[in-house]
Amino acid sequence: MEQKKKQNHKLYGGFQYAFTGIVTGLKQEQNMKMHAVMTVLVVIAGFFFHISMTEWCICLLICGLIMALELVNTAVEAVVDLVTEERKPLAKIAKDTAAGAVFILAIFSAVIGCIIFLPKVIAWI
Repeated sequence: MEQKKKQNHKLYGGFQYAFTGIVTGLKQEQNMKMHAVMTVLVVIAGFFFHISMTEWCICLLICGLIMALELVNTAVEAVVDLVTEERKPLAKIAKDTAAGAVFILAIFSAVIGCIIFLPKVIAWI
């Protein structure tokens, strides 16, 4: 019985840490707020334009990926700042490449969003 209680505590604690990380990202990171707003807009547009199940899966997957990658970027930046306050070339590379990864996904997400929604917007107009 005690073992099961510990497992439940670990599971609950893991979820609690994850939700705390998400809330921290939303509160402290401007880009995370922007991605969350864009996700809400995508969901509203999805309902408005009656996108297909496949399109829903693509949109939700990409929205989830970009928010997850933004959280990873935030974690990389925090760890680099924790390790050193000095300006070091490797610290800059770590921060810049993590930010670049988010930017690449954001560009491709925008292109995919246009592929899915632009024809629907044009037909609606």
